[in-house]
Amino acid sequence: MTEAAPRIALIHALEESVLPSRAAFAAHWPEAKPFDLLDTSLASDLAARGRLDDAMTERFLTLGRYAAASEGATGPAKAILFTCSAFGPAIDAVKRALPIPVLRPNESAFAEALALSGKIGLLVTFAPSLPALTQELNEMAGRPVEVKGIVAEGALAALKAGDGERHDRLAAEAAATLKGVDTLILGQFSLARARHAIAAATGVRVVTTPEAAINGLRRALA
Repeated sequence: MTEAAPRIALIHALEESVLPSRAAFAAHWPEAKPFDLLDTSLASDLAARGRLDDAMTERFLTLGRYAAASEGATGPAKAILFTCSAFGPAIDAVKRALPIPVLRPNESAFAEALALSGKIGLLVTFAPSLPALTQELNEMAGRPVEVKGIVAEGALAALKAGDGERHDRLAAEAAATLKGVDTLILGQFSLARARHAIAAATGVRVVTTPEAAINGLRRALA
């Protein structure tokens, strides 16, 4: 395999993140060779526990080590992208444990938004993500950042029920209530499908996590 076509591990906690990730790679890095690892119990277990604990972090380390050790006909994994946005500290533990680039789902989108001028909005559909991502954004900035965050209530449930149109509408309606922002980050990979509806409803710059993450991976492997 050439460096221009690396094998990339995508690790998901929500099955709704798989297709947006694949679509983003097809559109923005078709030469790459992504593969998927999915554990749908991560999100429900976090919601039930209410916090990240050592056992959850160890599960992430297990997933990361498995992905890094995975080697197909085209070679070993060159990088890992986590797509689950509520697990920052656990992903950071994987970063420290592995010698290959490991990206949190939102770090590239946050870097892109912080590089732009103006106020930042943050839209999520998984409520536990909002405080974790707000903290992560402030830590990346190295200073307090005014972030207007909102949860698109019911949107994720609609998507899980197969009603993508309702998901997109609820996401756009929630985004439209965020006044006074210049850049809006869509904090879940599954929200990328609603980008155009959200942009039309808000009239602001919209940053999606899958596209930004791919740009970050390409820079990390350059």
